[in-house]
Amino acid sequence: MIKKAVIPAAGFGTRMLPFTKAVPKEMITLVDRPAIDYAIDEAVAAGIDEIILITSKSKNLIEDYYDRYYELENALEKSGKTELLSEVVGLAEKCKIVSVRQKEQLGLGHAVYCAADLVGDEPFAVILPDDLFLSKKPVLAQLKEAYEKVKSPVLAIQEVPESETSKYGIVDIKNNTEVNLFGLKSMVEKPKENPPSNYAIVGRYILTPDILKELGNTGSGALGEIQLTDAINRVAKSGEVFGLVYEGKRFDCGSKQGYLEAVVNFTMAREDLRDDFLNVIKKIKM
Repeated sequence: MIKKAVIPAAGFGTRMLPFTKAVPKEMITLVDRPAIDYAIDEAVAAGIDEIILITSKSKNLIEDYYDRYYELENALEKSGKTELLSEVVGLAEKCKIVSVRQKEQLGLGHAVYCAADLVGDEPFAVILPDDLFLSKKPVLAQLKEAYEKVKSPVLAIQEVPESETSKYGIVDIKNNTEVNLFGLKSMVEKPKENPPSNYAIVGRYILTPDILKELGNTGSGALGEIQLTDAINRVAKSGEVFGLVYEGKRFDCGSKQGYLEAVVNFTMAREDLRDDFLNVIKKIKM
């Protein structure tokens, strides 16, 4: 059973400066909730009961958000705001959340490896909180179902335009196991030319302990960082790794355009806000 998820959240968030100079990018709000809260809800809906946050010195706000705030709770209780009180208390009760400091920014692979002692010898999920999804079934739940079939690492993949392959880890497909599940030969991180396909790895993974072992032996790769794809690649060459073309729509909330798209789509997905939001849009004069 996959019960733990690692969420790397130690990066500088340079694509969203200057806001992220003072506030973690993971705490940028979509309507009334920070982006990371949607990612954690997806994990909980997929049966995850322990979140391992990989943080850094500037990310205390994330930990504070999921802590109890008794003064606020008492104020809400006294004013009879029971619904808000329930929401605030519920943040601390969603699941077990622990944090580990990544003391140096050495790449995604290094961030995931920081969780090795807490993950232990069991399969686990990795969630990149920049990537948020709207889907009928949580994308992480889709990956877990695929993992139960193949008992090997499963990566969320999607087709991207060839002009954008240099922005992603790109997979080389070996075979088609099911309609949307592919065996993978290898993968290349941000290829500058001749990508092996136009299927890109996006921010959801189910990984196995052998990948953590490989990360422990992985040196710097693309961009001078320890790349997660390098470790997965070595496991793919000696064993099996799969890519799942997930069902749903992805939003890159680490970019300004992706964030704005997410705000619009997540607002439209809320019945309590949809009509008012549409009225606001209709009043806009270009």
